[in-house]
Amino acid sequence: MPGALPLATVTTMANNGVTGTSSLPQVRPAPLVTGGTLIAVGGAIALAGLVIGGAHLISATRQWVREMDVTPSELAKLKLAQARAAATAGADAWQNGPAAANTRNS
Repeated sequence: MPGALPLATVTTMANNGVTGTSSLPQVRPAPLVTGGTLIAVGGAIALAGLVIGGAHLISATRQWVREMDVTPSELAKLKLAQARAAATAGADAWQNGPAAANTRNS
């Protein structure tokens, strides 16, 4: 077969020096080391990009929150109060019918 790697010839001392053929291909270590190094360098570059991008995103978010008129915690308190008032009004209307809602608005 053209381009096929030759099988390794292994001499085993346990078989009294009999030479046999192994089913494992011969592997040169240099390309494996080069590939591993390139993977490690690529991972380090990706990690650096993640750190830089994340720092920029955090900085932009902090600036955006500082520029808000109402802070997120105050806005959450306001929305919670609105939701409680709406729930109370809905419960009153459900229990007392439409007549209770009309007497409150008068």
